[in-house]
Amino acid sequence: MKKGEKAAIVGCSNGRSQREQEKIQELEQVLRKMGIVPVFSDRIYTEEKNHQPTGRERAEQLMKFYQDDEIREIFDISGGDIANEILPYLDYDVIAGSGKRFWGYSDLTTVMNAISGKTGNESILYQVKNLVGKNGETQQEDFENFLFRDSETLTRFSYRFIQKDSMCGVTAGGNIRCLLKLAGTSYWPDLKGKILVLEALGGRREQLITYLSQLKQMEVFEQAAGILLGTFTTMEKEEGTLEVCELVKYFAGSNLPIAKTQLIGHGEDSKAVIIGRYLKLSEGK
Repeated sequence: MKKGEKAAIVGCSNGRSQREQEKIQELEQVLRKMGIVPVFSDRIYTEEKNHQPTGRERAEQLMKFYQDDEIREIFDISGGDIANEILPYLDYDVIAGSGKRFWGYSDLTTVMNAISGKTGNESILYQVKNLVGKNGETQQEDFENFLFRDSETLTRFSYRFIQKDSMCGVTAGGNIRCLLKLAGTSYWPDLKGKILVLEALGGRREQLITYLSQLKQMEVFEQAAGILLGTFTTMEKEEGTLEVCELVKYFAGSNLPIAKTQLIGHGEDSKAVIIGRYLKLSEGK
């Protein structure tokens, strides 16, 4: 991307509350200051009380930006529960030919993995609203350097291995709850030889056991080349990081490499992971 070019701002999951307008306007100002021209979807906000734009409407807005040659990047600023509703209405041939990257996190895990799986295009697990969060100054610097100077600071994160000492493969995954919405559908990613990225905002021990049990029963841990754990915000706060790691090790078995980072997930200090790109991690690197 070059300065002066356009980027789309979309909301493919739950509509944003009108109360968020001030924060979103602040984000617009930050992007403009960087030299990015933001173009907003007409389906960002909840139009009326308890009324969401339909999946078809949100998909049409997204496809409009994929078809616009002036749009260089697509940033989703939503989250919640309903992003998977748009998947049948997307034109994956158009998306594949566009070469554009889709940015989002949390519930947008469904969209990113569907796009990467069906088109081969990379998506970026990152919430651009971090640019106006409590770590905004650092996030803005890393983000700007990533877009305009090919710097890797936005995607460079510290980690430690909790099982084995290295892994490599193309990345897939994201939010564990939302990824599992794709199970049994044509949008489920091929995880053979992949690094599976997993993180969560909500969910206590019982929920994590449910998610890990389903992944195990789907034989995901037999297919993947490794697991990269981000933050599990609620459970780590209540029971600690060690408990999360021990649960994952129990379900994944002793042969799969597992690494843990505190810099991928819902925190405002989070780094980005490029879904659909080869990644190599090793102890001491």
